[in-house]
Amino acid sequence: MSDKKTHDHGVAYAAAAFVIWGIVPIFWKFMAHVPAVEIVMHRIVWTLIFTTATIVALGKWPLLKAALTTPRTLQALTVSGLLIGMNWGLFIWAVNVGRIEETSLGYYINPLVNFLLGTLLLGERLSRVQLAAVGLATAGVLNQAIAVGLVPWVSLTLAGSFGFYGLIRKHVAVESLVGLTVEAIVLTPIALGYLAYLGATGTGMFLAHDRTTDVLLVLAGPITALPLLMFAVGVRRVKLSTIGFLQYIAPSIALVIAVVMYDEPFTSAHVVTFGFIWAALALISWEAMRRERYSAA
Repeated sequence: MSDKKTHDHGVAYAAAAFVIWGIVPIFWKFMAHVPAVEIVMHRIVWTLIFTTATIVALGKWPLLKAALTTPRTLQALTVSGLLIGMNWGLFIWAVNVGRIEETSLGYYINPLVNFLLGTLLLGERLSRVQLAAVGLATAGVLNQAIAVGLVPWVSLTLAGSFGFYGLIRKHVAVESLVGLTVEAIVLTPIALGYLAYLGATGTGMFLAHDRTTDVLLVLAGPITALPLLMFAVGVRRVKLSTIGFLQYIAPSIALVIAVVMYDEPFTSAHVVTFGFIWAALALISWEAMRRERYSAA
C-alpha cells in the first residue's frame, strides 16, 4: 500500500472513530429511562466480553497475559480503569439529564488540560502560544461560571479525568485493545456485584423492562470498543497533528446534537464561552502546523 493510501485509510479510520464518539450521545439517550450507574455497569461487563472475544480472535492472548502478570502495568491500568469508569458514568449521566453541551465543552477543553498536566507533572514547558491558548480557555470557563452562576464542573471533571487517563495510558506500553480489556477486568467485579444487587432487589432494568433495552445494554460493549479499535488503527497511520485536528469532530457533532436535536439552550454566554475555547484550539492547531512544516524543512 502506498504512503498516500496508508495515510488516507488512517484518516478514514480515525475520523470514523471520532464521528462515532460524536453521535454516541444519541445511543445513550435511548436508555434515558435506565439509571446511569446501571448503564455503566453493563457497559463494563459487555465491553469485557466483546474485547476478550476480539483478543482471542486476533490471537493476542499472550499480550493480555503479559499485561495481567506485570505488576506495574496492572497497577497503572487499575488506576486508569477507575478513571475511565468515572468518566463514563459522568458522561452518560450528563447526556441523559440534558447536559450534552457541557460534555462537548469538556472534550474541547481536554487538549488544553493535557498541556497543563504535561507542564505540572512531566516538567514540560509551554510555549507562548500554548500559554495564550490556556489563558483563553480559562477566560471561557470563567465566563461560563459567571454567566450561569456555577462552575462548569461537568466539563472540567470530564476533561480532567480523561486528561489523567491519557497521561497514565501514555506511559503504559500496551495496545489499546489489551489495555481496555485489562481495565474492564479490573472493573468487572464491581460491576457484577452491583448488577447482582439490582437483580436480588428486583430493581434492575435488564431482562425486566423490554427487549429493546436489553439489546441496547448489550450493545454498550461494542459501542465502547469498536471506535477505540478504529482509532488505534488510524493513529498508527497518520501524523499526530492530523489527529489533533480530527479530535474536534466529536465535540463539534455533540454540540450540534445538543442544540438541534435536544433543544439545549445556546445563549450569548455560550457563544462567548465556546468562542474563547475555539480561539484557543485554533491557536494550538496553528502552532502544531507551523512546527510540523518547520520539522519537515
